[in-house]
Amino acid sequence: MQYTNPDATKAYKDLKAADKASVKALLSKERILSSVVGLGGGLKYNYASMPVDERILDILQELSDEMELTGKYKEILKGEMMNPGEKRLVLHHLTRGNVLGAKIEADGEYKELFYKGELAKIRDFSEKVHAGVIKGSTGKSFKTVCQIGIGGSDLGPRALYLALKGYERKMEAEFISNVDPDDAASVIRNLDFETTLFILVSKSGTTQETLTNRDLVLDALKKSPIEGMNPSKHMVAVTSKTSPLASSDEVLASFFIDDYIGGRYSSTSAVGGVVLSLAYGYETFEKLLAGAHEEDVLSTEKDIRKNGALLDALIGFYLRNIMGYPSTAILPYSQALSRFPAHLQQLDMESNGKHVNRFGEKVGYPTGPTIFGEPGTNGQHSFYQLLHQGTDIIPLQFIGFRKCQYGKDIVTAGSYSQTKLNANLAAQIVAFALGKKDENPNKEFDGERCSSMIYGDKLTPESLGALLAHYENKVMFQGFLWNLNSFDQEGVQLGKILAKKVLKGCEGDEILKAYADLLI
Repeated sequence: MQYTNPDATKAYKDLKAADKASVKALLSKERILSSVVGLGGGLKYNYASMPVDERILDILQELSDEMELTGKYKEILKGEMMNPGEKRLVLHHLTRGNVLGAKIEADGEYKELFYKGELAKIRDFSEKVHAGVIKGSTGKSFKTVCQIGIGGSDLGPRALYLALKGYERKMEAEFISNVDPDDAASVIRNLDFETTLFILVSKSGTTQETLTNRDLVLDALKKSPIEGMNPSKHMVAVTSKTSPLASSDEVLASFFIDDYIGGRYSSTSAVGGVVLSLAYGYETFEKLLAGAHEEDVLSTEKDIRKNGALLDALIGFYLRNIMGYPSTAILPYSQALSRFPAHLQQLDMESNGKHVNRFGEKVGYPTGPTIFGEPGTNGQHSFYQLLHQGTDIIPLQFIGFRKCQYGKDIVTAGSYSQTKLNANLAAQIVAFALGKKDENPNKEFDGERCSSMIYGDKLTPESLGALLAHYENKVMFQGFLWNLNSFDQEGVQLGKILAKKVLKGCEGDEILKAYADLLI
């Protein structure tokens, strides 16, 4: 397998030399109906409003083949060492199914059996909680689960929990992440301690923010006037087998993850599995895993016109490196996906926000874009002004569904709310693409604002899992395109080190102390 920078390939040079396509010129009814690729979970990816004609798509196919993108994906699935920075395997796909049937051994165990074993533990534990077999220390059944974690231990699981709130819940879920004490306090003040189960998530068992919030929770539990309150009967851990939490007598149970799953890729492991199984039942989490696995299988296809994640990645690469667009907006027309853009910020920007390639060499081309987003139609009344008439073109990715989750809707002014929502989505795509001429320059829209859309019938556990896997695989393919290691995150470490230095008195660092003295 060859790992080269994209600008060293023939296809990249051909892309640079190729004529640019106009969205206005390309867009037609026929193109809209034909520019569709099926994804897992019943979803579809439509790229009709992207500035890519058949010639550009052909070159992107050549680039994919030349850089062996699906071959590198299969190296991950076979259990090859694909995180060179940390000398680790990359196994998050294995948490939802073995795509190639590979027997992957590490840490003296077959990893597929390890992950299946943890799923069995999650199922058994969640079912016993729901049945009232496992109760709180005062004998009351658990009604609420509260996850304590930060970064990937919070963003993905929280986004998925909120995305499924239209479905029947067995337990309510809350989340504490920020080391800001107001975050924990605002959650704790509304909890019934007797009926709340806390999930402490830290792979290392030493995450400063998470342990600080754990101590805030433990302090509140210990100071509670409730007779018979035993904090150890109200907390479980999601951690590694080697962490201090693994055998702690301060937790009711431990569920394990390993070093081969990065935090931002951990939602289909115990990190997301415990809280989602408790909140919605294990069967719901199992459906989410099935949707993710279906998309993982589809992502092995070499033909980019049949592989939505790969095509999305290649078009995104074209927009970033050939067209020069530095940002991408994720715009879900679904309130259920309100925190999904925040999860994708971490997934994309932590994975591909790199300035050196996988060999540690500085790159001479742009890498990951800035990701931001907000649900429609709220975003329309916020930042769409800049998207429509600003001086920068920002590629857009819409997400929409024909039906709402709750099934509760009303006809006003001749149409349902869901119809109005989707009318806005369709209108925005056309407005961005075609624009509008007007004698008044203030009312003129240039158009040529490119977008794609992921859509389906309804946001279900299966389609949510497929959506999650689509973006994980898109980010992975783009990492291969930029010749990056998408599976480490050294950029988050320096600030942590300096924060610890501040807490030790700054150790003679005058600049650090000057800023610290402004706040501490």
